[in-house]
Order: sequence, then structure tokens, then C-alpha cells
Amino acid sequence: MPRAGRPPEVEVTPELTIPKLFVRTAREYGQRVAIREKEFGMWRPITWAAYLENVRLFALGLTALGLQRDDKVAMIGDNRPEGLFAEMAALCAGGVAVWLFQDALLEEVQYIVDHCDARFLVAEGQEEVDKALAIKARCPKLERIIWDDPKGMRGYQDPALVPFTEVQRLGRDLAAREPGRLDGLVEEGRGDDVCLLFYTSGTTAKPKGALLTHTNMLKMGQNLMRVDPYQESDDFVSFLPMAWIGEQMMSISCGLMAGFTLNFPEEPETVLDNLREIGPHTIFSSARFYEQMVRTVQVKYLDASRLKRKAYELAHDIGYRQAECKFAKRPVPWSLRALGFLADQVVHKKLRDHLGLSHIRNAYSGGSALGPDYFRFFHAIGVNLKQIYGQTEIAGISVVHRSDDIKFDTVGKPIPETEVRITPEGEIVSRSPSVFKGYYKDPAETAKALRDGWLYSGDTGFLDPDGHLVFFDRTKDVFSLSDGSRFSPMFLESRLKFSPYVKDAWVLGHQRPFAAAVICIDGSVVGKWAEDQHIAYTSYSELSQDPRVYELIQSEIRQVNGRLPAAARVGRFLNLHKEFDADDEELTRTRKLRRAFLEERYQDLVQAIYDGAERVAVGTTITYEDGRVAQVKADLRIADVPNTGAGE
Repeated sequence: MPRAGRPPEVEVTPELTIPKLFVRTAREYGQRVAIREKEFGMWRPITWAAYLENVRLFALGLTALGLQRDDKVAMIGDNRPEGLFAEMAALCAGGVAVWLFQDALLEEVQYIVDHCDARFLVAEGQEEVDKALAIKARCPKLERIIWDDPKGMRGYQDPALVPFTEVQRLGRDLAAREPGRLDGLVEEGRGDDVCLLFYTSGTTAKPKGALLTHTNMLKMGQNLMRVDPYQESDDFVSFLPMAWIGEQMMSISCGLMAGFTLNFPEEPETVLDNLREIGPHTIFSSARFYEQMVRTVQVKYLDASRLKRKAYELAHDIGYRQAECKFAKRPVPWSLRALGFLADQVVHKKLRDHLGLSHIRNAYSGGSALGPDYFRFFHAIGVNLKQIYGQTEIAGISVVHRSDDIKFDTVGKPIPETEVRITPEGEIVSRSPSVFKGYYKDPAETAKALRDGWLYSGDTGFLDPDGHLVFFDRTKDVFSLSDGSRFSPMFLESRLKFSPYVKDAWVLGHQRPFAAAVICIDGSVVGKWAEDQHIAYTSYSELSQDPRVYELIQSEIRQVNGRLPAAARVGRFLNLHKEFDADDEELTRTRKLRRAFLEERYQDLVQAIYDGAERVAVGTTITYEDGRVAQVKADLRIADVPNTGAGE
């Protein structure tokens, strides 16, 4: 058994593929634990040897069913070992893996399965199988639907359905006839073969399928580990959707190179509890995940006794002072270090443990920029939080903070072998071995994104004097404010969401007389506040429109306004009667605002805000996961925010 520690760097040659690295790693580590899954309240370990055997049988089973090199294998379901086995098996057999978000609506599933020409769809259980059967007739190339969870599947008789275990039985039979077949299939692969067809989140139009090669993914993992080395003994909790490139870059690229243990939560709803049980050494998630963590702490603070609140305030003040020294690269005075040790022992250590961050060396945030308030918070409690910047088209990452060089208003510096420059128009462009091959069936969009070896991101930013990249926003989303200055709505939205009472915020203001905000309150937090204030309500909609809730949100907005230039301050706002929802197309599956869609859907609301109206009637179509729709009508109040120069 190899000694646990930092593994030697993997040499990424033109011949190296993910399956070759996987087989090599699995055979080297053998009986070490590769995967754990929480099931029925128990953590079930799976060794590297068992991981390899499951993949071997499933890969040969796919081959027996007729999978050819470069065929597409679509997958949908929660993060689980069987999903990982299916993906790795598809790659070992020479196929291309295509992940879908588990909560994707029928039309989204149909579009991707049909567009990618998938012959096989691996579905977790009954819910996913129902979606697959519903779209099968409209996806002519789809031949087989493979399922692994038998619950509720007894009465299903469609001839396209194949149990996961049956595919592995076919693989076992093929292995008996041709013992060296898997090794032969793996050896055929080359680094520039496509391994993943990844569909972008599609904030403005249909998602595009990005073609990523083995070399793209392996070089990204190698270069990230050159910045932040991982160890064989590390634990990583896999809970982001496998259809998000960020999960692939950690679970697959870095996971195979480092040989650390992947841990799968019992359910998506138990992630925070499972994080605490495992205590991972590295964590990667979206900005929303960290925002929710902060909100959890803020709510507990509001519910705590006066003595506990005072201890928290004192410890946090000390932590903030230490963090500011770190950000400014100033030495921490010995007296502050002593106070910091005391604050850590009494408050911060327990807080990190409660959040599941007790062993964290590196915590990464990606997908969208995280506001400076969050960086200050996590560094104050002793969590080494860093921002990642990248796109699916560059295998997930091109820029990251260094542990000793964190500037919370930037996203860090390029990783090794990556060049970043800014065009005269302010667009961020990148060049690295991880830049994708192009978009599937879309040469026009490929030509826009790839020019002279550079990836054009569609993002606006600049490089500061220290070489840090400042990500401003998507170019199409950058505001021109009333004074002519340019401003990022995402920055202001992040500031607003630092309030525990605000779950989502949509900021308006492009070429308009003032900035405005549409707020989605956090129903559970505001609901608890309302109970403490003896405010009765029956629904989220009623709670959001209560005048006292408006006063609460107005107070939160005024605090944010106090730290903003005059032209960027929120002048008017309203509380929406519902939360933004990906099923209603208001958010992408990675939880980003679809601004153009929101502008169209709520155009009457936006017009009322800027017309100076005090109320607006809104009718909204709600889409359920099974395709049913319902109409919801509400009468919303629009409020001014005093002392901002707008609405007066």
C-alpha cells in the first residue's frame, strides 16, 4: 500500500487519457478506499479495486450492447457511485459522457439527448426513467435506457429498458470470452479524443455542447494541483451536480491525479450534515452554497442568547482584524495573534465544525463572483476561501487565488500554462492546453469563441497592477449607470444577499435614471423574524408583502447603499411574491439569473418601478417538474429607499 501523502506529479503525455490514468491509479491503490457513500445511515466504503471491477464490467457490458467509439452516453441522477461507474465505463469503452441535471424538465432532457445523438441513457431510478421514456419517441437515436435503482421499477416492461446489473452481467460474459478486452479498449484512446460533451448553462439561449478532450481535463487538474497540491489521504465530498464542470474538475481530474477519497452524500438535502461527518480537506461549490452557509450562521446568531451573541461578536471582530492583515500582507501583531487563538478556541473552531469545515485547507467558490463580505466572513473564521474563475470551455478553471495572495475584489491569477489577456474592448480571453475543441454541431459559435488559439469568454474584466484578474461581469450584463459609469449588477446583488433576509436579488439600472432591485426574501428566515415580531401570515406571498417586512428589507438595502457610489445605490425596490426558480426558467440549472428572460417576463413590473407607481399587478406562470403549469396572480407593493436621490 502506498504511503499517504502528496502523490508525484502525473506526466500528461499526448497518449494519456482519463481511463489510462484511472486503471493505473486503481491498480496501484488496490484496497485503499476510493469512494464512500452514505446509505441507510451508514457510510459504505468502496475500494479502488472494487471501483475498477465495477467500471470494467459496465464498460464491457456497454460494448456488448453495441457501444462504438465516440458514441454518446447520457447520464442523469444524483451524485452516486453508479453514476461515476457509468461515466468512467463510457470513457473506458471509447464513448463520450454527457451529463444532464437531475432536475431538468422534460424539454431540457429531450433537447440534450436528441442534440448530442445519445444512443444510451443511464438513469438513476423511476423518476429519471419516466423522463427518458417520455422523450424516447422524439429522440430517434436513443436505443437503451439503463437504470440502477429498482425501487418502483417492477411494472416497467419497455424493451429499451435494461437494469444496471444486467449490463454488468453482459460485461462479465464478455470478459470471460475476451479477458483482455478492457485493456485493449483503454489503450486505443489518445489524449486529444473527446471525453466529455458538456452543455453550458444557457443564460440567454439554448445550451451549447462543449467538446472537451482527455488532455483538456487532465492538464487542468495538473495545473490546479501545482497551485494547491492535494494528498492521497484527503477527503472530498461530491455534491455539486455532475452536469456542472466544477464537479468534474474536482471529482475526476484532480481525484484521479491525487488519489483522494470521494464521498457521496445520502441525499441532496443531507449535504451539510454529511459534510460535518466527513470533514473534507477540500471543498468546491457555487457562490450560493457559501451564501447559504453564511445565512445559516446569521440565523443562529439571531436566535442565540445575549451572552453567546456577545462572544460571537468579539471573536468575529478579532477574526476580521486578522483577515485584514492577511489581505493587506501585513504581519499580524503578537497581541492580535494571541487574541485570535483564544477566539478560535472559544468560537471559530466550533463554528467551522458545525459547517463541516473543520479540516479544510482550501475552499473554492466558482460559477459566479462571490462578494467581498463573504470573503471577509470566511477568512475571519479561519477558512481559506478562494475564488475560481473559468468556463466550461476551458475545462472549468483558468484563474484562482493563491493562499498567500488573496484579494477579495479579484479572482486571482492564472494557473500554470494559462495566459490571460484583455482585449481593447475589455473582454477576457485565455489560452491554455485546457481550451476546448469547439461546440458540437455549431461551427458558427465555435468560430466566435475560438480565434487564433484564444478562447473569447464573453466576460468583461481587467488585470490589476499585481497581475490579478478582476472579473467585472458578463459583457452583456454590464450596466451603464445614470452618471455614465459602468457597474456590475452581480456585485450589488451579492452585497444585498449578504443580508440573512434576502435569498435572491435582481438588480436593474442599465441606462436608467437609478438602480432598482427585485428582492426574493428568504421565507424561513423572514418567517422566523415575523414570528418573533408576532406577525401572522399564511403564505410566502402574504409574508413578502407585509409592510413591516418591507421596512425590514428597506433597512437592509440602506446599509448596502451606504457603501456604494451614488449612481449605484438602489432607489426603489419590491419584494417578489415568489422565489426565482430554474423550473420557471428564471435561473439556470447552476442557479444564475437569466436576466434577459426576467426582463421579458416581468416587463410590466419593471415599467411600474420606473414609472413611479406604488403598486403593480403581476401574473406569473408556474411550471412544475412534470410539465404542469399554473397561473399565480399577485398585487405587489413598490417602495422607495430614502436618501438615495431616486423616487423623491
